[in-house]
Amino acid sequence: MPCKRSLRLLIKQLERLIVQYVSFVLLFYPAAYQPGEACAAVAEEGGTSAATLILCRACGHELAHGTDIHFVPSRLALSGRNDTLVGGRRVNIQLFENPHGHQFEVITFRKADVTQHWPADKHFSWFPGFSWTVATCPRCKTHLGWSFQPSDWPDTITKTNFDESEHTFLALITHRLLREDFASSLLMTPKSFMS
Repeated sequence: MPCKRSLRLLIKQLERLIVQYVSFVLLFYPAAYQPGEACAAVAEEGGTSAATLILCRACGHELAHGTDIHFVPSRLALSGRNDTLVGGRRVNIQLFENPHGHQFEVITFRKADVTQHWPADKHFSWFPGFSWTVATCPRCKTHLGWSFQPSDWPDTITKTNFDESEHTFLALITHRLLREDFASSLLMTPKSFMS
């Protein structure tokens, strides 16, 4: 019995240590708050690995691959910037403001595993000539961004039509995304647990 109690105590101490470590990393590691660095796809020089996954920051659901990032410029963006990681590709991030004054930094994707909430709206679009609809995480329902389709399309379309078209794209909010390899770097397995 004393062995089990000691093991429980050790596990609780280890959990506290891990929480403190993650808190320290989030507070003092700048990349944890740099949206582009946290979700930009990283790969070998000049390329993007198809294996790089972009995750929902809230629940870890796999949303897209790094190769799905596709820059769609907008003249309505308040600003734009490139984020580049060492050995990675450039990711274009645009800043937009909605009619309520809320600002969002977004990365545009060709496709992603999100739930779209049709009908699409033609008003207040950040991309002229496109209608938008809200895009959420299919697992946790967190608002991740918006899906855009040509304005001359019907307000409601099927997900298959959206995914198969070359004229559609998504604008996902950077701070609601997480790169899988970045998430993995925040977790540490104690050496005593490794075989």
